[in-house]
Amino acid sequence: MASPLLHLTDIKLSFGNTQLLDGAELSVGPRDRLCLVGRNGSGKSTLLKIAAAMIEADSGNRFAQPGATIRYLAQEPDLSGYASTREYVEAGLVEGDDPNRAFYLLGSLGLTGDENPATLSGGEARRAALARVLAPRPDVLLLDEPTNHLDLPAIEWLESELAGMAGALVLISHDRLFLETLSRTTVWLDRGRSHRLEKGFSHFELWRDEKLAEEELQRHKLERRIAEEEHWVRYGVTARRKRNVGRLERLRGMRTERREQLRSLGNVKMEAAEGGTGGTKVIDAKGIAFSYGAREIVQDFSLRVHRGNRIGVVGPNGVGKTTLLKLLLGELQPDKGNVKLGQGLQIAQLDQSRATLHPEQSLAAAVTDGSGDMVMVAGKPRHVMNYLQDFLFTPQQARTPVKVLSGGERARLLLAKLFATPSNFLVLDEPTNDLDLETLDLLEEVIADYPGTALIVSHDRDFLDRVATQIVAAEGDGRFVEYAGGYADMLMQRGVPEPAKAKTPKKQAVERPRKDRPAKMNFNDTHALKVLPEKIAAAEREIAGLEEKLADAALYSRDPAKFAEISGKVAMLRTQKDADEERWLALEMVREQLES
Repeated sequence: MASPLLHLTDIKLSFGNTQLLDGAELSVGPRDRLCLVGRNGSGKSTLLKIAAAMIEADSGNRFAQPGATIRYLAQEPDLSGYASTREYVEAGLVEGDDPNRAFYLLGSLGLTGDENPATLSGGEARRAALARVLAPRPDVLLLDEPTNHLDLPAIEWLESELAGMAGALVLISHDRLFLETLSRTTVWLDRGRSHRLEKGFSHFELWRDEKLAEEELQRHKLERRIAEEEHWVRYGVTARRKRNVGRLERLRGMRTERREQLRSLGNVKMEAAEGGTGGTKVIDAKGIAFSYGAREIVQDFSLRVHRGNRIGVVGPNGVGKTTLLKLLLGELQPDKGNVKLGQGLQIAQLDQSRATLHPEQSLAAAVTDGSGDMVMVAGKPRHVMNYLQDFLFTPQQARTPVKVLSGGERARLLLAKLFATPSNFLVLDEPTNDLDLETLDLLEEVIADYPGTALIVSHDRDFLDRVATQIVAAEGDGRFVEYAGGYADMLMQRGVPEPAKAKTPKKQAVERPRKDRPAKMNFNDTHALKVLPEKIAAAEREIAGLEEKLADAALYSRDPAKFAEISGKVAMLRTQKDADEERWLALEMVREQLES
């Protein structure tokens, strides 16, 4: 077995009274492809900085192979003090490195080398920083969120470049497809300790859930109380990650419906159906065009947006996606064509710059704008403590100031604030930037349950596959084309092969391969198919009753323990209800197949 190029052992680090790392380890060998995962605030970036010798641990050992070249990409690269991007990139080279490679990488990433670092956008700074760490062809490359602020062509180029590099790679990223494509080993950082899986990210979530289930079983045997942090892991990660099969089925149905609508465009029958169901049409854009001087940004584009659509907008940076959004929302007037907006639209927007949160304000006050303890969500009053638990915050955190939150927690709080704003139309511009995987799961769930319409600009391919009913893609020269389905569906309709990614292992399902399928369902499955609907309905009634109690604005201040007890019971009931729904749907699919 080859000696490691980089090895961290028994790393411990505290910030104040918080033990961030408690015996964490990281071993990187030649040509390793390793991803580092864990919830926001778990210490992933800190561990990577210790690996890069940028900060020192309280205790533990760091070994780097003598002569090994190690390069680190920070989330927020600092280009100050350099006259041009080329000077910045070449400063990362050492004696013997090829200076022409710096020029090649800058060009591949869409830069000339003459740009002034002081005037770069976030995406341009990230490209320059990538060129700098890639140029020396390092033995170990440490990348912290390398796809943030990159567009799809740049992400796909980076995937190809990293896949072909000879050195070892350690990745932190929220982009699932990026991780699945590149990783062969996964290190999970959880409650200060590291756990290693000798498989890529596509195998991680199932493995993690099994480890957590085993831990939960041991906890029950020992009759130990669940700690707050472990409660977050149980109900924040595992329960929320398991996608409700019913939601996926609804998404498939919506995509099918959208394909039928696209086939029927211009058909009189469709016009009549729409006219009889007033309020379903959100945007009707016909033949719109827009130019800046001689440059055509949008040409002859038509789009109908109906209530419930989730539209993903994709394309390279600078192609005009934001301009298209402004035209569709009526913020810009087209040079040609027209845009009609539906009646009674309430638009809530999340832009790339993000809203400003007051650092001294409590989380609860940030969500309610200081107006009390209640928020209106989907037309119903919710106690802010209970509502924040939906976004993975504990009641104790709700009273703490915003300034103590990590970057991912701030992003989660902004989402809570956004979805507490009365709206029927969401406009999300790069919503996945700076989110960890758990918060991405949460965002997908909230969008899936959102009763209104969503318009989403994103470069996250997996995210679009999970939420979008249709894609509007920039095809160049001002052309935008609509495709039914998600990102993978768009590639298929274009005739482009879907990028290869590792197969994700699946849990044992009720349905078996056709050759092994019995001629009829067994007694247990037949009985479950009969009783599960009532069990699910009873759980929904119990959840509704408990949520009424939580809506009592005085309950938390009067009896915090009772509030926590009811909140925990609601979380457990929701988890069990989701599992019952999954099982019922799987059994129903088996029944239908057997009958056919």
